Amino acid sequence: MNTIVSINQVSKAFGKQQVLKDISLDIWEGEIFGLLGPSGAGKTTLVKQLVGLDIPTEGENLLFQERMPSLKLIEKIGYMAQSDALYGELTAKENLQFFASLYGLKGKKQKQRMEEAMEVVQLNEHMNKLVSNYSGGMKRRLSLAIALLHEPRLLILDEPTVGIDPVLRKSIWEAFYRLKEKGTTIIVTTHVMDEADKCDRLGMIRDGHLIAVGTPEELKERTDSTTIEQAFLVYGGA
Repeated sequence: MNTIVSINQVSKAFGKQQVLKDISLDIWEGEIFGLLGPSGAGKTTLVKQLVGLDIPTEGENLLFQERMPSLKLIEKIGYMAQSDALYGELTAKENLQFFASLYGLKGKKQKQRMEEAMEVVQLNEHMNKLVSNYSGGMKRRLSLAIALLHEPRLLILDEPTVGIDPVLRKSIWEAFYRLKEKGTTIIVTTHVMDEADKCDRLGMIRDGHLIAVGTPEELKERTDSTTIEQAFLVYGGA
């Protein structure tokens, strides 16, 4: 397995509050890896470190065998935060053009990638609408399209389908599978159990600890559980 992400003995404290506690984890090329845990477990803190927005108190994070944060790795990473970083006074098209230009996409290539990314999230018909007139779910979808623009090798998505209806969520996961087939590595944080089952492997996080890693089937088998939710409760000592 070609390791894309190596998290080595990472801990993070904000003052006296310990948010991450000695986490070590490898994530492989071309897999969909889910970080599963309740709100406040430390998932967002961990993925922020992976994209270089934060640094660990102890340990290190390596992406593509290079230590983060690293500016030269940014073009290989697509990131979708929990909160949408969009310009409401601009149209969706103008938002896409702005972010595409940051990634160095120009001319025909820029137009092509904008159309392809918006097709994935089924927003092509709303390209010229002001983002301030988008619903919450539409904003999430636009944020995902922006993360996909530059065809990153590693896609890091922090709760990407929150507020998105079940039918569209299904089509977005189908898009994730297609990206995976092309060799893209995808990291998804979630607290939704049925989404966890869609991942190739899961890392279960509780109170800043990585409590289990494995495929959904392995985690269920090890705990004699029929669902991921049951397995999580067993590993979490509930």
